[in-house]
Amino acid sequence: MISFSTQEILNLLAGFLWPLARILACIAIAPPLGNNSIPVPSKILLGVTLAMIVAPNIAPPNAVDMLSLPGILVLCEQIIIGLAMGFVIRLVFAGVEMAGEISGLTMGLGFATFFDPQTRGRSSAISQLLVILVTLLFLALDIHHLLFQALVMSFQSFPLDVPIQGHFQVIKLVLWGEEVFKIGVLLSLPIVAALLIANVALGILTRAAPQLNLFGIGFPITIGLGFLMLNLSLAYFVKPIEQIFQSALVFIQTLL
Repeated sequence: MISFSTQEILNLLAGFLWPLARILACIAIAPPLGNNSIPVPSKILLGVTLAMIVAPNIAPPNAVDMLSLPGILVLCEQIIIGLAMGFVIRLVFAGVEMAGEISGLTMGLGFATFFDPQTRGRSSAISQLLVILVTLLFLALDIHHLLFQALVMSFQSFPLDVPIQGHFQVIKLVLWGEEVFKIGVLLSLPIVAALLIANVALGILTRAAPQLNLFGIGFPITIGLGFLMLNLSLAYFVKPIEQIFQSALVFIQTLL
């Protein structure tokens, strides 16, 4: 008859629940997996499936009791690590949203805003369009598979028995925030540059013919030119977006 002691059962639970905490924390915040439109049971089922794959290949700290204060601290550390990994991917999508905001404001579509259930705030129409396209690229380029791979490999680069103090580099995560502004400016640069030239030309035209109504002709021209440049630049979005996601996944490994 097979029998298990209480300590052995606690070790088995710890070997499953601690990786599950890191995985669920990453899934909860990393878009598009953390989107509010995805049912919570589906997220939990995905996390449990990944934890069942990871748990047999890692060993929990034997000297740590899951129900003790050090065990609770280990659980909190796994949640922090998972949130940090998902936050890196969230910053990439925030940069894309910023690119849409810059493009929309430059085109004169600052009034075309609505409530975004993901961020629970105001979002422009161009921003939502770019986010939807980047989400499709995220799935089409198998970036979600690479994210799962990085999540599984994180248990080798940052095992459960490693304390978070001195190993988890928070300053790198803070500095990664500058990528939001880089992504936003680089993706919106073609539209902003074209509209800047158009506005300069309209200004020269207004000086040459003051009787022209600048607001009457300028608004349709800027919107039309903005959509034209957006249509032309979308064909070249695949490579930059792929490189941005690749750099984000590499950063996740260096963060740990």
